[in-house]
Amino acid sequence: MSRPTVIGFDADDTLWHNETVFRLTQDRFADLLAEHVERDHLMDRLLAAETRNLSHYGFGVKGFVLSMIETAIEVTDGRVPTAVIADLMAAGREMLAHPVEPLPGARDAVTTLAPDHRLVLVTKGDLLDQERKLAASGLGDLFDDVHIVSDKTPATYARAFALDGPDRALMVGNSLRSDVNPALAAGSWGVFVPSEIEWALERDAEPVDHPRYRRIATLADLPALVAALS
Repeated sequence: MSRPTVIGFDADDTLWHNETVFRLTQDRFADLLAEHVERDHLMDRLLAAETRNLSHYGFGVKGFVLSMIETAIEVTDGRVPTAVIADLMAAGREMLAHPVEPLPGARDAVTTLAPDHRLVLVTKGDLLDQERKLAASGLGDLFDDVHIVSDKTPATYARAFALDGPDRALMVGNSLRSDVNPALAAGSWGVFVPSEIEWALERDAEPVDHPRYRRIATLADLPALVAALS
């Protein structure tokens, strides 16, 4: 197998915290609707709304807020107070301005690998929000290329790694569905670094028998893994 010369990184919940912010907002959402619906049922309805809205709104805060508003209207039979809608919109603005907190080992991994590898960021989500987070992370200048995409498929990785060839690329991320399995299908290495909180829509089967698949505990383990593969 070819040794990796390009390293692809996911952003949200791989380089910095993200899902924790969504969970805090979901808690706020549940509190606002507590007198109308039981929490577990509300979360089920929200997940259903997010699932059907992905093709319309894509990934990110804006689609999440629209799905919360839609769910609030549904569970209250259209009687949700306007103050609740205003609060949800304010919560979305707060999410979009939330400080960026790199995950343990992220900065060291990127700075260690940058001198000897071409680094590519491949992330889903809203363009403006992802650009803001990358700039706020202090890591932006270390990446040779940035791809902010609506979804991640094998074709996405084939394009992102076209300069070196997918077989010379390694993709690392916290999502089996988005970061690992489609990268493997494109012919790249796929490295899974689990996050503390996993969004239900990012779950997928772990390809434990795939020869190009690896799993690490944190990004602090990535430079040693890359060195071993090289």
